[in-house]
Amino acid sequence: MTEEQRLALRRGLFLGAAALQALCGILYIVDVGSEIMQPSADTWRELLAIVALTVGTSITLREYLHLIKRNARVERQLAVATGEFQAAIEQHFAQWGLSEAERDVALLSIKGVPVSEIARLRGSRDGTVKAQSTAVYRKAGVSSRAELISVLIEDLIDGSGKA
Repeated sequence: MTEEQRLALRRGLFLGAAALQALCGILYIVDVGSEIMQPSADTWRELLAIVALTVGTSITLREYLHLIKRNARVERQLAVATGEFQAAIEQHFAQWGLSEAERDVALLSIKGVPVSEIARLRGSRDGTVKAQSTAVYRKAGVSSRAELISVLIEDLIDGSGKA
């Protein structure tokens, strides 16, 4: 099951539960309506239950709508941050004067792909990828993959936008 399918299922279950609460409220209202001409202690308890159920359902639906809006906002912010991070990476690569092959190796390296896998993906040898990695580190002024990632993340965190 995909994440979208799981999300749709959860939304459906949540809305189904809200509909069930509303149905229970309607049944209580009908019951109390039939007893309103001759109220008893049970009638007043049921009336109180209707108020509590209505308040609870309203709060639940309001919070659900709030969470949907918040989720959409967070997803938009994440998309912006992802785009900004990609732009910062490209800006660094351009400033460092990386070749196309070095850019590919650097990007895969940043993603945590092992040297052997980078070599396989690029159709080259491990030694070639190691040499390209060394060139990337030299041009970036760092000595390791961790330092390379640190330079890129630091730029994004401090928000300076400088490469």
